[in-house]
Amino acid sequence: MGMLLGALDNPPHVDIMTAREQFIFTAKQIGSRSLSTAKAFAVMGAIFSTTECMVEKARAKHDLKNTAIAGCVTGGAISVRAGAKASCLGCVGFATFSVLIEKVLAGHQ
Repeated sequence: MGMLLGALDNPPHVDIMTAREQFIFTAKQIGSRSLSTAKAFAVMGAIFSTTECMVEKARAKHDLKNTAIAGCVTGGAISVRAGAKASCLGCVGFATFSVLIEKVLAGHQ
């Protein structure tokens, strides 16, 4: 994701930059966006997997409810800075996405 988004950034003064300067600018953008995206996915994965493991251990069951709860906690935690409404939407959205992915992957086992 970072490589794609970094490559799409246009330099501020593209008309006066040489090809080498444009290449360097794009390479820096790709690097910074890739690192930022990797950190975000790492945090999201850590929150989700930790929550799912704790819920599964507490419930002593392995089912879709664990995935939904972990998705809700993850989505709410990631979007908490944007306010209560965004946190609720993040909870519902990430829980739905998590359950759908779990169902798709369970069908391929």
